[in-house]
Amino acid sequence: MNGVHDMGGMQGFGRVMPEADEPLFHAPWESRAMAVTVAMGASGQWNIDLARYARETLPPSIYLSSSYYELWIRALEQLTLERGMVTARELSSGQIQDPPLPVARVLKLDTVDAALAAGSPTLRKATSPARYALGQLVRTRNIHPQDHTRLPRYVRGHTGKVVMVHGAHVYPDNHVDRPLPPFNTNAEWLYTVVFDATELWGEAADPQVQVSVDAWEPYLEEVLL
Repeated sequence: MNGVHDMGGMQGFGRVMPEADEPLFHAPWESRAMAVTVAMGASGQWNIDLARYARETLPPSIYLSSSYYELWIRALEQLTLERGMVTARELSSGQIQDPPLPVARVLKLDTVDAALAAGSPTLRKATSPARYALGQLVRTRNIHPQDHTRLPRYVRGHTGKVVMVHGAHVYPDNHVDRPLPPFNTNAEWLYTVVFDATELWGEAADPQVQVSVDAWEPYLEEVLL
């Protein structure tokens, strides 16, 4: 969807100012926010793309005024409310008032390190040959889906070159089709496509700058020379 979360290439937000020696967490609550988000994600009631979509669909005023981990918590509240894992009354009071909803998995303390190391691999067996090859010119489709997508708005309709072929990976646009398991995990070929800055932003852009984007095959179309 075209939301305020898709800020790449947008103007008017000021310069990106990296923080020197930035700490991993700026306050103790941020580490707890990450811990509870990871623990709840391990329950299997949603997948990573549904979690991203929950953040993307937050109201623009809330999204733009929230810090990184505030977005995580606000999205987590939405995900758990939608699935009946918590009530609005419990969120307001901070106290459990109803019996907990059974879940498929529980992340135990002694399995956290192994679970984080394993991650959630998205590589799948390809069911058809890759359509595009290394060095091939491709154009990103100018699409404006209403739901989740990983195709940045600023590269849509522009021409780039395939520089890597990653195999078939779970297609995020369809990974949000079902709110509860079993999830749609069909896979599409994934490519890294490089764009010249002048192709994206015109002659005023730095001609020495290039931008790399990982793009699934349905995002791309052939460039006919």
